[in-house]
Amino acid sequence: MQCYFNPSEADWDALTERPTASYESLEPLVAAVFDSVKTRGDQAVIQYTAEFDGMQLSDFSVSEAECKKAESGVSEALKKAIQQAKNNIEQFHSAQRTDPIKVTTQTGVVCWQEKKPIEKVGLYIPGGTAPLFSTVLMLAIPAQIAGCKEIVLCSPPTKDGTLPDVVLYTAQLCGIKSIYKVGGIQAIAAMALGTETISKVYKIFGPGNQYVTVAKQWATRHQVAIDMPAGPSELLVVADATGNPSFIAADLLSQAEHGKDSQVLFVTTYKPLIEEVSTALEEQLVQLPRKEIAQAALKNSKALYFDTDQAAIDFINAYGPEHYIMCVANESLYLDKLINAGSVFVGNYTPESAGDYASGTNHTLPTNGYAKQYSGVHLDSFRKAITFQKISKQGIQNLGETIELMAEAEGLEAHKNAVTIRLKALQNEI
Repeated sequence: MQCYFNPSEADWDALTERPTASYESLEPLVAAVFDSVKTRGDQAVIQYTAEFDGMQLSDFSVSEAECKKAESGVSEALKKAIQQAKNNIEQFHSAQRTDPIKVTTQTGVVCWQEKKPIEKVGLYIPGGTAPLFSTVLMLAIPAQIAGCKEIVLCSPPTKDGTLPDVVLYTAQLCGIKSIYKVGGIQAIAAMALGTETISKVYKIFGPGNQYVTVAKQWATRHQVAIDMPAGPSELLVVADATGNPSFIAADLLSQAEHGKDSQVLFVTTYKPLIEEVSTALEEQLVQLPRKEIAQAALKNSKALYFDTDQAAIDFINAYGPEHYIMCVANESLYLDKLINAGSVFVGNYTPESAGDYASGTNHTLPTNGYAKQYSGVHLDSFRKAITFQKISKQGIQNLGETIELMAEAEGLEAHKNAVTIRLKALQNEI
């Protein structure tokens, strides 16, 4: 890790940059895949699955028999762990339900808001170097709680043309019926546009590689919403003298092993901790099966020392981390002054992996600095708020002149007349 000591605020822009490649070069490929899927449907999906994944599948739907068979391929211990995680995630997301609000803004004028589920949603579950069955829990559970009527799940096939047993088991546990062995750009295009087999959805959720990221952004050109722009995973740990160097190193490595383009930052107000954490990193790194990936990610990573808590806090808010671990004595100070973060882990015994799997919070979070304006996935990500109003005869008489004056001032006479004609009709009743 590169080390910086009391870096000037003028250098913070450079220090908060992510190792994200430009996606512009991928757009022609993404556009071509979308065009092909739009015109050729399933055949285009089959073609690109063969071309990109090296897998020739004539039927990419997952059957009920495949799901049942997968259940026997998951150990009882893992099933129990998944069930516990599911229970915690359900509890936390169920608690996010809110009742409709209703307000009489003035006599005769009633306004209210209700939240309705997004009817059709698509869940993208990454494959590649690790079967991220935990993402099934994180997306399927709030989708079900929200009441989404149609839930489509896509995930890239393995080398034997199947989906991992644990992914299918988890999807079945969460009540997902429409499951497809499709990944990458073609999966996003299929969910965004619809094919003979895969239904078109209204919003797409889930993390992915750079191709998936660009494809999701491209999908927004086709009247499809996405959860958030997302890039490589990232973590920032802040610690003072109370931080445990072994714990901190383990947390940094847990995120670094996600991918070579991941980024981890260590911020401290206790200078000796930099050397202690560096030593712990070296000791733990050699023991990791994915050490080459983690080692590459560490090249994108930084350790920063600040003399004061306020300087450290200001830098952290400037960075806006996806995951933020806080190991400090004065937790209330750091919590009170926090502005930008995807998900926060407080205390020496709260590893980031707890949120990744089983504490109950969602692990689908904004990266690349988007924590400054985006939230992580939550129950309302799968719902939209609709406002209502009802105005009585007395209400339109009380409010009418205000509307007329404002419409006239904007030069919108038809807007004004929609009120005037009602007021005249009421006056004629008298």
